[in-house]
Amino acid sequence: MQALLNVILPVFIVIGAGWLASWRGLLKDNAVDGLMSFTQTIAIPCLLFRAIWTLDLGAYFDPKLLISFYTGAIAGFVVGLLGARYLFRRPWEDSVAIGFCGLFSNSLLLGLPITERAFGPEALNGNYAIISIHSPLGYAIGITAMEIARARSRGTELRRLPVTILRAMFRNALVIGILIGLLFNLGNISLPAPMLEALDMVTRTALPAALFALGGVLYRYRPEGDMRAILFVCALSLGLHPAVMYLMGTALDLPTDAMRSGVVTAAVAPGVNAYVFANMYGVAKRVAASSVLLATGLCIFTTWGWLHLLP
Repeated sequence: MQALLNVILPVFIVIGAGWLASWRGLLKDNAVDGLMSFTQTIAIPCLLFRAIWTLDLGAYFDPKLLISFYTGAIAGFVVGLLGARYLFRRPWEDSVAIGFCGLFSNSLLLGLPITERAFGPEALNGNYAIISIHSPLGYAIGITAMEIARARSRGTELRRLPVTILRAMFRNALVIGILIGLLFNLGNISLPAPMLEALDMVTRTALPAALFALGGVLYRYRPEGDMRAILFVCALSLGLHPAVMYLMGTALDLPTDAMRSGVVTAAVAPGVNAYVFANMYGVAKRVAASSVLLATGLCIFTTWGWLHLLP
């Protein structure tokens, strides 16, 4: 109970405040969209740039952690895609979007603050190692599968697929922030003190503002219909992904900090990017949005359970 009160609940209070502000009309939809746009295109990319720039790549890019985490993520994608297709009889395009919900956990807005509150800022290196390839790998898998599904249904050629994937990835602000941070890290590039302080001022706003905006976004997407598919996605995100991560991490004898980062990140709800991806292609939007909302609420309790299980 103490972990729930001290670690998890403050994160969801901020989300709830954003939800209430939207419900009571204190923030209009365009204000919520503006705040989310600021966090997604400026503040969080700055946070990722800062983290990757100063990350000890040799010490924290543990292949065992990345293999464990992304085996669970890809398992969620494959099971989600096949389940949507063969259990719920959804079109292939819908099935890819539903599978993407099982792939893309909310590593930034939930994984980072919960890990930080539970284990301290020094425990976040594993989180940043995961996040550094989360968007590039997740979007590469999702876009590739979606473009193959669309080409299959439309009978079009696949020769433009690599260009489509690269264009989508390199227009993503999160990916750009990560790549610039990696460039500064490998090039040992420094910044003047005033610029560094300004950067830190922006990064300190990233997570609180993003959590508040997330509450406002989730207010719009109350679950309606498709409950079997929505619950299926919740089971993948909150059950299958962290279970695979935990079992593989145990088998590979992951260090304690890496195990904590991997399991907590795997155990959180799908990120808003799951809805963004579905909206980008105009498929399974209700399932994606409602899954984000319901799983975000449920992970208050499931994350608490995983925190008790972790060393």
